[in-house]
Amino acid sequence: MKKIGVLFGMENTFPGALVERINSMNLDGISAEFVETGAVRLDVPPRYAVIVDRISHDIPFYRAFLKHAALHGTAIINNPFWWSADDKFFNYALAAKLGVAVPPTVILPHKHFPQGTTERSMRNLEYPLKWDEIFDYVGFPAFLKPVDGGGWRDVYHVHNREDFFCAYDQSRDLCMTLQRAVHFDEYFRCYVVGQDKVHIMPYDPRRPHHERYLQDPPAYSKKLLKRVEKDALTLCRALGYDLNTVEFAVENGIPYAIDFMNPAPDADLHSVGAANFEWIVQQVAELAVKKAKKAPDAPAPQASVLLGSSVKTVKKAAQKPAKAKSRAKKPPLADAQPADS
Repeated sequence: MKKIGVLFGMENTFPGALVERINSMNLDGISAEFVETGAVRLDVPPRYAVIVDRISHDIPFYRAFLKHAALHGTAIINNPFWWSADDKFFNYALAAKLGVAVPPTVILPHKHFPQGTTERSMRNLEYPLKWDEIFDYVGFPAFLKPVDGGGWRDVYHVHNREDFFCAYDQSRDLCMTLQRAVHFDEYFRCYVVGQDKVHIMPYDPRRPHHERYLQDPPAYSKKLLKRVEKDALTLCRALGYDLNTVEFAVENGIPYAIDFMNPAPDADLHSVGAANFEWIVQQVAELAVKKAKKAPDAPAPQASVLLGSSVKTVKKAAQKPAKAKSRAKKPPLADAQPADS
């Protein structure tokens, strides 16, 4: 029996629905359950063919457990080696290299020395920074946000130099990015599953969390939707993510990729709505089953789960056509970009 495990934290709706959906398929030799683990021994392989990871970004023990499982042949959604290597600034740089529009962005040194370091640790750092050049490049308004943050933690919307320095002074020892705000006319949040299926959702980040996924927006142009779909696939294939959300803020017809490091994206019934919830449960269930069917009965250790794709391979993969897509409609005008989600 090949087991599909779901590793999760405080979520209530998605994990149970996913396990139920997989088991309702009544597939011979495949079943799903919640992951259960204690101390992890080096000499004991995991008992899961596939694990859907929803929580290891917050729990280092789980991240180490998943890497051990991956090394022994378990397929992890998402690959913990890829995910551990990412940060938002790298992702923006990769997007720009692949031709996906991103706003002007800089990475900034820590305001306060990281724990265990002093000014002697920073002897390669230019001082003072060329603030005028930085502000001329990025522009205002802008968003100051952590390079590896999430959940809107430590995010600041700054409108001028004074706002910036007030926010920067509060950033402690976090490494921050400063990114130009997009004065958007449309905004999308896109589920991407299996690096080939895209579900485009109209989204309004100004609203309360439970109202952000718009239920009855007006129509969009097919040309814009096609580019959003293409760019979402390009990013997820390059990043190696089998599950992600990609957010685009559209200004003057150009979709700017704002946030696309979400390998455990929001999939709660009460925030995404029934239709979006049904889509993501079904697609992740199908993906997990597909990976389980491919998994050998007695997987051998494999180092290929580590970061090994060449730039050439990544760029080639990014050109693959989409197999499935969903269309969305147009939400109302907005005048600022959310910095994180």
